[in-house]
Amino acid sequence: MIKQVLLSLLASCALIAPAQADWAMQTHDEIVSVRVLEGWRLENGHHMAALEITLAEGWKTYWRAPGEGGIPPLLRFSGSSGIEGMSIHWPSPDVFSINGMRSIGYNDRVILPLELLVDDTGEVHLDGELELGVCQDVCVPVSIDLEAILPPAGTDHDAQIMAALSDRPMTAAEAGANGATCAIAPISDGMRVEVSMSLPSLGENEAMVLELPLPGVWVSEAELTRNGGQITATADIVPPDFQPFSLDRSSLLITVIGSQGAVEIRGCTG
Repeated sequence: MIKQVLLSLLASCALIAPAQADWAMQTHDEIVSVRVLEGWRLENGHHMAALEITLAEGWKTYWRAPGEGGIPPLLRFSGSSGIEGMSIHWPSPDVFSINGMRSIGYNDRVILPLELLVDDTGEVHLDGELELGVCQDVCVPVSIDLEAILPPAGTDHDAQIMAALSDRPMTAAEAGANGATCAIAPISDGMRVEVSMSLPSLGENEAMVLELPLPGVWVSEAELTRNGGQITATADIVPPDFQPFSLDRSSLLITVIGSQGAVEIRGCTG
């Protein structure tokens, strides 16, 4: 298992290293641009803003769980004032392959809605940095500075942000999924989990992603099989101490992605 982790990390570095020649020919402004959509104040007092990421033809960027060769986006608002917290509403991603490795993310253009917890002191100043990976035949890391003054309550809703919020993964009920079960077994450096559920087809190139809210935990690419309306996927979960551990089934986030959309399910039964 440790060997697999090291090979994955080496593959990621290999994707970035050959990019230097291409990077010299194209600046990051020609490959990707990011714009803050200022948004509006919600009834609960939060503020809904967004980042509009536009990519050059043929280039892609990554989802929060990007695949073993990917670079997850990292957003920092360290210079901001009036912002006390943030959550990202991720639109349904696509599954694609770069240099034979499965990746998960977006192409052309994506809007990432940001729900911000703001204080009541007045003007909200957004000042931060977005780090993301952009890929074509090669992958390169990009860092982009962000700055905006967010409008007060009473601002009209932004149709682009509303559309991105609607493009979320389906719930289990919306997708017709039911009966998500997890069979868990210890392995030498962690746990192996097998997830099974009834789910109508989501189209071509289906993939399952498993996530846990635990820092430093590595989850392998899930191997998915479909038999009619039933899917089964198996993945290994390795914690920082490389030891078997107690897995809380209710905290496991299961996302199934296909060419016709995605479904997100929280937790499974034994």
